[in-house]
Amino acid sequence: GSRHDMPWREPAPLLRAGLYWPGIAQPDLDAVRAEWRPGAAIAPVVFYRALMQAANTAPVDALIEALAVRGLNPLPLYVTSLRDPVSAGFLAETLAGAPPAMILNATGFAVSTPGAHAAGTPFDGADCPVLQVVFSGGNEAAWREGTYGLAARDIAMNVALPEVDGRILSRAISFKAAARFDAETESDIVAYEPVADRVAFVADLAANWARLRATKTQERRVALVLANYPNRDGRIGNGVGLDTPAGTVVLLRAMGEAGYRLADIPEDGAALIARLLAGPTNQDPHRGVRETLSLADYAGFFARLPRPVRRAVTKRWGAPERDPFFLPGGDCGGGFAIPAVRLGNVALGVQPARGYNLDPAETYHDPDLVPPHAYFAFYAWLREDFRAHAVIHMGKHGNLEWLPGKALALSSACYPEAAFGPLPHLYPFIVNDPGEGTQAKRRAQAVIVDHLTPPLTRAESYGPLRDLEQLVDEYYDATGLDPRRLRVLSTQIVELSQRIGLDEDCGITAADDEGAALVKLDRYLCELKEMQIRDGLHVFGQSPTGARLTDLLVALVRVPRGANKPEDASLTRALAADLGLDICGQLGLVLADRFKPEGPLEWHWSHGDFESHGVGRAQIVISRVDSILRPKNLLTESWVEPTPGGPSDVQWEDSVRPCQLASLAGSVT
Repeated sequence: GSRHDMPWREPAPLLRAGLYWPGIAQPDLDAVRAEWRPGAAIAPVVFYRALMQAANTAPVDALIEALAVRGLNPLPLYVTSLRDPVSAGFLAETLAGAPPAMILNATGFAVSTPGAHAAGTPFDGADCPVLQVVFSGGNEAAWREGTYGLAARDIAMNVALPEVDGRILSRAISFKAAARFDAETESDIVAYEPVADRVAFVADLAANWARLRATKTQERRVALVLANYPNRDGRIGNGVGLDTPAGTVVLLRAMGEAGYRLADIPEDGAALIARLLAGPTNQDPHRGVRETLSLADYAGFFARLPRPVRRAVTKRWGAPERDPFFLPGGDCGGGFAIPAVRLGNVALGVQPARGYNLDPAETYHDPDLVPPHAYFAFYAWLREDFRAHAVIHMGKHGNLEWLPGKALALSSACYPEAAFGPLPHLYPFIVNDPGEGTQAKRRAQAVIVDHLTPPLTRAESYGPLRDLEQLVDEYYDATGLDPRRLRVLSTQIVELSQRIGLDEDCGITAADDEGAALVKLDRYLCELKEMQIRDGLHVFGQSPTGARLTDLLVALVRVPRGANKPEDASLTRALAADLGLDICGQLGLVLADRFKPEGPLEWHWSHGDFESHGVGRAQIVISRVDSILRPKNLLTESWVEPTPGGPSDVQWEDSVRPCQLASLAGSVT
């Protein structure tokens, strides 16, 4: 019959937040528990109350069913907003009574403010990963045909802002479509339509995080993958700013102390590289083969990939037997050499190249180059032979997140997903490059753990530059003490600067007289020696010490931070304010200018700026640097507050547990 034949039901109020279950009106927690499997991990699904009001719950229903099929206990909860006090209180109370293994959040926006310290969310007490699930406002056809993945509005509401609260981005599982045509209003009724394979992927990802959490430490299998760019043996483990081999050894030792079953840990970074070089690498695929994947197993994995992926790989690279990593012969018809070595329950591997006989610099980020068979064989081995619970890519950056496919909200035919699948993914990444870290977050469901930059120091002067600086200093001293030396010193300065080509670098021209030339030269030398440069590489899990620590602290506190508020001032400005100086007006920005104070200088030790932004700032930095990462906590179950990253922000490594929802690399920049 028509809708007019349906019995009238009086409108009823809908709670601001509550529980949901398909087919049950206003269920309580006991009613939901009655639908559960005893002892299974709990997986809350949080969505907007507006979907309840519009009876627009198809993607929620699909997710509930998919989670249940994978042995999880879904806990659907609707809220007005995560910022709504009633909703937040209800969520916190419900999750305390039903502790989850992970949370699937389908609401948009953020509780925290971009660039500010993280605000508390209703999920914090649950102390578990939070997966961001996208109900897209676009249509499925546009998503399938395009490469952007989502429209700008969806990215802002459902990706970028939730990242501020530290969500792990999963996939878009539904899109809007015309559900029916309403004749009376002459309009289409639009509703969310779930996409079955996207729902399945998110449910698999949730199940894998739950499996990681439930597995005893000594039984967890973790893969550590080192990048190799360009594809030469001398470039294995080339994380930007990171001593990747040394940091990997630190991590392995700490994991062993934490109870992970490890064997024969390399003594140091050099021994780790030697161990890898004893086996297959991109440069020598058949050397010292230790791990293999049979052709039969690979064929089964490859056959399960989407047809467009199989066709493109075969067209570009031919049959698997033509791959340089292929080993002919054997009872199974051959197989692939895997560039990995087992260290107990940890596999240490070299990430395969994106192709062969190509310029690696031009193809590393190529959006069109499909990976070869050996690439898929490596990740198939990690997923199905080694059966990794989690994968850690060590250092910026590998090539997985740069494979062809959509920018985010990937489909099954996108190559990062085809190779990597729904595995929990951890990624130590240098803090000052949030843009490329975001690529890994959004295309490979990575939890980014920002690490420190290399220790910073001042360039200082050396060699002829130091000699020249000394001559300039002598010249200025002589102007007041011994003017007779000025001519000799001036000649020496000009000759030395011309001999080393510094006169051209600092812009001295034939039109400059002696005084103007010396001023240009002095300013250039001051700016040159004050430049910040790297002093070695950072070792993941180790704090700089001694002079390196001092120089790093000086570098961190000498620049302003944040939004130019008084509390964000640099240490230099804070000290100047304490002395009552106008740093812009009196000191200016010219390092070589002579400072002439007006009146005596006096310290005001009680001055708020000095205490809070000077001494206090340095003490905080020192304490945070000394409280370094405890790598043994890498795969424990604990929430770590997300923070922004970027060139002027540091996400410290202390107490980071990246297999949880650990840190935010760059949030929104």
